[in-house]
Amino acid sequence: MNITCINCNKTTTLEVPFEVEIFACPHCTYVYKNTRDVGHKFNNRFKSYYFDETFVVGKTAHFHNQEYTITGLLIKTSNGYEWKEYILVNKKGEFLYLSESLGHWIILTEIVFEKKVGNHPLTLEYEDKIFDRYNYCHPTLIAAQGFFDFNIYNKSELIEYILPPLLLSFDELGGNQDAYFGKHISRRDIKKAFETTNTLPPKSGIGMVQPFLFDVRILGLICCAFALLILFTHWFMNLDRPEQVVLNTTIPFDRYSSKDYVTPSFELKGSSAPMTIAVHSNVDNSWANVQVALINEVTNEEIYANKDIEYYHGYTDGENWTEGNPSSDFNICGIPSGKYHLAITPSKATEDIQNQSVEVKASWSSPSLRNVWMSFIFMIVFVVAIYYFERNFENKRWED
Repeated sequence: MNITCINCNKTTTLEVPFEVEIFACPHCTYVYKNTRDVGHKFNNRFKSYYFDETFVVGKTAHFHNQEYTITGLLIKTSNGYEWKEYILVNKKGEFLYLSESLGHWIILTEIVFEKKVGNHPLTLEYEDKIFDRYNYCHPTLIAAQGFFDFNIYNKSELIEYILPPLLLSFDELGGNQDAYFGKHISRRDIKKAFETTNTLPPKSGIGMVQPFLFDVRILGLICCAFALLILFTHWFMNLDRPEQVVLNTTIPFDRYSSKDYVTPSFELKGSSAPMTIAVHSNVDNSWANVQVALINEVTNEEIYANKDIEYYHGYTDGENWTEGNPSSDFNICGIPSGKYHLAITPSKATEDIQNQSVEVKASWSSPSLRNVWMSFIFMIVFVVAIYYFERNFENKRWED
């Protein structure tokens, strides 16, 4: 179809598979209406409006493995909000619609919806999904470009229901209802469809059906599955695993005051686990100390730990008191399997002549559940944090 504008004297050529009722010149503000006698005749004009030339009338795009062409563009406004509606059609005459507002995009197709929504019910059901009423208004047309098979000046009521990222949109006009089903589409997919690298309108605020980064329910189920997997793996890898005592001896202070007590080699088999070292010495108003070095005989890696043993007691102001304990224990965490030996350096107070030895017992026990519980706590905190972020996201959406 070729139409020459009498205002700008420019001809617009585009093959469209429908009868054109309204033509809005893409080069100026003149609008033409199809009449029986003389064809497209000047009908009206818009106020001047700046159009972004990224997606113009005649621009093609690929959606659903089909080529579509932009045949018309409408600019509408309501309650201070402005949005663009792109009308696209393929060679079969099938329509597709794109809506853009504040950098957020929605792709829509026309559907059959028998129920009338002129009374604005709070919820609607479609394809077993419940949609919530988001908005209803009487939009104002402020600019247009292209070819249209309907009268763009008809005043209709727009009614919208959302279930992000999905949308139900209705145009109510004189008892007639046109229904559309849409969903959020990313800017990247828009660029890919139109094969463009041009900068799109910047995003602002939260889109009407913009999805949150995570689906909180699915995220929770995934974390629960991982928690069960971690727990099962921990149980399976340590099934029937006994405690392995690698040292249980008494070390005299006088023999090892100037050298280390070195244990025979021992081999640890299984997943990583803490090594628990229990010490006891007959300290009495005195102290003793044990320094332990765990030495990997393959890598020569050394892990050191140190423990003081103190026990004091007395009688002061009519009361007996004690401080410390002649027995104590500590852990060397995360010891993997391998071949090791221990080097132990005992010491005591020089003035303590009664205490002669220190008892040391070292055992490689079942793996600690500390890391398991830490993983659980991290996942719980993460899911709860994401839930509150999602609630805040939705609150802002509905505030808009």
